[in-house]
Amino acid sequence: MERLAGQLVDLASTGIDVSDLGNGPRPGGLRRMDAAGGWFYFLVAPRDPLIIIVRIVPPFDAL
Repeated sequence: MERLAGQLVDLASTGIDVSDLGNGPRPGGLRRMDAAGGWFYFLVAPRDPLIIIVRIVPPFDAL
């Protein structure tokens, strides 16, 4: 998970708008991204270089 969050930060630092990545109702809101059989939810702070991981859901077979 740390690696995936780091990749989001790297994308954001190159100028790519990561608030449009993943699934969510609108850009800039709570986003969901699939990762290694599970998923995680994140928020992007639009004015700060900040990505906030809100929830991590592991693959169901790992629960």
